[in-house]
Amino acid sequence: MSSAEGLSRNPAQASAGLPGPGELEVLAVEAAGVAASLLREEAGAKRQVSAKSSRTDLVTDMDVACEAAIVEFLASRRPDDGILGEEGSGRDGTSGVRWIIDPIDGTVNFVYGHPGYGVSVAAEVNGEVVAGAVIDPVLDQVFTAHSGGGARRDGAPITVRPDADPALALVATGFSYRHDQRPRQAEILREVLPLIGDIRRVGGAALDLCAVACGRVDAFFEVGLNPWDYAAGALICAEAGAIVQDLHGGPPSPTFVFAATPGVAPALLELLQRTRADQVEPS
Repeated sequence: MSSAEGLSRNPAQASAGLPGPGELEVLAVEAAGVAASLLREEAGAKRQVSAKSSRTDLVTDMDVACEAAIVEFLASRRPDDGILGEEGSGRDGTSGVRWIIDPIDGTVNFVYGHPGYGVSVAAEVNGEVVAGAVIDPVLDQVFTAHSGGGARRDGAPITVRPDADPALALVATGFSYRHDQRPRQAEILREVLPLIGDIRRVGGAALDLCAVACGRVDAFFEVGLNPWDYAAGALICAEAGAIVQDLHGGPPSPTFVFAATPGVAPALLELLQRTRADQVEPS
């Protein structure tokens, strides 16, 4: 990314005194990097672990420490911005900018020492996500994007896989922390799996979305995510050329997040709509 791109801002933002998307992308990378450094230093150490929404929805002392470090960094650079963090950091801002933070996306993987966890930081301006960064501290990779600027991995442009065959598609997904929803999710997979190439379950939605963006998988879908799970990854996906939406053509949301290379998206969406993949509540 050139310095001109990195400091770009559109006229509306400039007149409002807001930073450009490229500037916010740089800050997102730096903020996520603070937490990624902590995770690398503490990898393998014994952790304090507790549960949140269910026995399988884990939080560690490192989730809390990483979020605090990100918030402290952002407050030192932009004290008037809003914050939405997974571990409870939240404040209203006055600048028009809000940061959406997942300090460890894939905490269970982190606890087990399994790859597939990362740090996600997105910047929202007046309600629209315009910049984001996702860092994989295990593979030491940095995924970034800002609106209209394309997507990158370690600074190099990335795009989705071209000309994918839906019948051979490699599709990533995730499962609910609520055990009563999992039988329904299993039914959906039973209908989907014979009509695609295969399924991958990594455990961190942010990195799954980045996997679509760089062509490691053809598509991703999941129900019940929170904004911090997908804000940065969805932007990175879209800027890499993916179709990113909910199940019925709206923006991605906690109800449903879908991302796929254009060659796979129509057929997979039709299949997921037919199986009512966004309806996982027990009957």
